[in-house]
Amino acid sequence: MRGKIKSFLKISVLLLAMVTLASCASAPRDDAEALAEYNKINDPIEPTNRFIFSFNQGLDKGIIKPVTSLYRALFPEVVRTGVHNFLNNLKTPVVLANDVLQGESERAGDTIIRFVINSTAGIAGFRDQAADWGWEPHDEDFGQTLAVWGVGEGPYIMLPLFGPSNPRDAIGKVVDFFLDPINWWAENSDNDWVPLTRTIISGIDTRDQLWDVLDDLKKSSIDFYAAIRSLYRQRRNEDISNGAGSKNNETPNFSDNFELDDPNDQPADSGVKNISGKNSGTEK
Repeated sequence: MRGKIKSFLKISVLLLAMVTLASCASAPRDDAEALAEYNKINDPIEPTNRFIFSFNQGLDKGIIKPVTSLYRALFPEVVRTGVHNFLNNLKTPVVLANDVLQGESERAGDTIIRFVINSTAGIAGFRDQAADWGWEPHDEDFGQTLAVWGVGEGPYIMLPLFGPSNPRDAIGKVVDFFLDPINWWAENSDNDWVPLTRTIISGIDTRDQLWDVLDDLKKSSIDFYAAIRSLYRQRRNEDISNGAGSKNNETPNFSDNFELDDPNDQPADSGVKNISGKNSGTEK
């Protein structure tokens, strides 16, 4: 099974590279304004990305959203919050590794303290007791680590199932997979069902967390694809800067509780309507 996983990852990377090279759109060289907009959007394979986005939306409508709806109907919010906390606690080794790789000693210490508290007083992580005691959660991944090291994000890409990304973050996902000791244990003990089950549950949990956000965004967006693209970049900039944001961001933002900020505060080119229903700017 270990060889199959590695082969799958290699094939996925190869196919992604082939699709990217085959689908790159030509930059508008004769129009300075159009060229500036093209560079700002940084989406050279937009036709392919939109096709994959439509594919993902079909999966969401046909499978992911109905399954998540059933999950929300069967389990009260307190149970779903416990599952979310438990999954976050399982990510601690990966978060800690990236804290260290980024030279964030204080945040690494907080990560260790949170894990100890939540794994004990937090009942195996189902309760975020550490947050109640003043140690707030944070997330780190290898995509953020590469950004801290100065690696550029590259062009925007839409991945099947996984959604918005870029080459830097896509590589980060692969590295994080191999950094996770649970995956080591699963491979070496013939418990290959563990990573798969965890991935499925994590996907349902993520869809649950974003349930209202995506519904509201879809209703308020002139161009849902462009709005998702903008929000993804903003969120990643927030993560990379540890919440400090970026002066160069011109995209709408997620607040910490996964709710959209006030539509009246949305900047231009977000593809999101303002409260009056008029478009505040759409990426073409």
